[in-house]
Amino acid sequence: MTQWDAAGNFLSIQKFDDFPTREKAIATQAPADALFERALAGDRLALARAISLVENEAAPAEALLQAAFPRTGKGLRVGVTGPPGAGKSTLTARLARAYREQGEKVAIVAVDPTSPFSGGAVLGDRVRMWELSGDPGVFIRSMASRGSLGGLAAATSDVCDVLEAVGFERILIETVGVGQSELEVAETADTTLVVLVPESGDAVQALKAGLMEIGDVFAINKADREGAERAAHAVRSMLHLGAHREGWEPPVVLTVASDGTGVPGLVDTIGRHVTHLAEKGQLATRRRRRLSERIESHLAARARARYLARVPESRREEILSQVERRALTPAAAARLLFAEAWPEERGAAS
Repeated sequence: MTQWDAAGNFLSIQKFDDFPTREKAIATQAPADALFERALAGDRLALARAISLVENEAAPAEALLQAAFPRTGKGLRVGVTGPPGAGKSTLTARLARAYREQGEKVAIVAVDPTSPFSGGAVLGDRVRMWELSGDPGVFIRSMASRGSLGGLAAATSDVCDVLEAVGFERILIETVGVGQSELEVAETADTTLVVLVPESGDAVQALKAGLMEIGDVFAINKADREGAERAAHAVRSMLHLGAHREGWEPPVVLTVASDGTGVPGLVDTIGRHVTHLAEKGQLATRRRRRLSERIESHLAARARARYLARVPESRREEILSQVERRALTPAAAARLLFAEAWPEERGAAS
């Protein structure tokens, strides 16, 4: 089972327990600091292995993140989301090329649906990105959403930290694209690009689904098709009537990702948005809010793990059965289970 290509690009992700024995042994035995130093020196295979440890929350992950985190905070993270079939992968690859032409190193984190068999990423049309894999300034990583409704794996932010720490100045985060649940993108990116298509009213329907609230820049892709200008006008009208975050009315850019039309203008528009945020002091505010959300996410995960460890499954099933019989409300069951998991807080939970 191939995990990386010859250039060190990660082509697939599986559960850590499913890794080949030799790969697992190398990844877990190598000291975290040594692995990070190798990644920092440009060893792409070491970087891929470090990301595997972080994504799978293996034992050395915390030490890796401790080494990486002080080197973060200067790169730009761009979320790319939108309905399925909008051409997000092709447009992401075009954006990566454009940033490379500006001399910047680019990492692509492509969050895919989870395989029901291996728990790994179903790569879909990632083949369009493989043409970038020979470029030493581009690193492509596919991650499984692990069933997250928002399409973003819980470890996406940590993976981006590692990529940024080793020198990738632009990180493009492309998500599964399932509609309103893509709100998670906004929690991970500095700026969010929503990709839409002209036909069948998809553009307006996508906005109604909730993407209008998270989009900072909109692209009507496949703009060589009939109805592109009409769709762009409809989107602009809806955005104009909506609330504008941070004094910014999201622009709408027409693109044809297959041949690169409109991509330079899209890059400039993303840059203008980041400049606007920085000048208004909102970029720092967004990043601070993102850090706060990450802390709360880790706290929630630790609390859940402790709850599962302290309350036996048999007891949890017993309480669930009482709720099912309507003998307990879900809220009452939660209070009861909380008191059993944290008996020292029994008074506060009542």
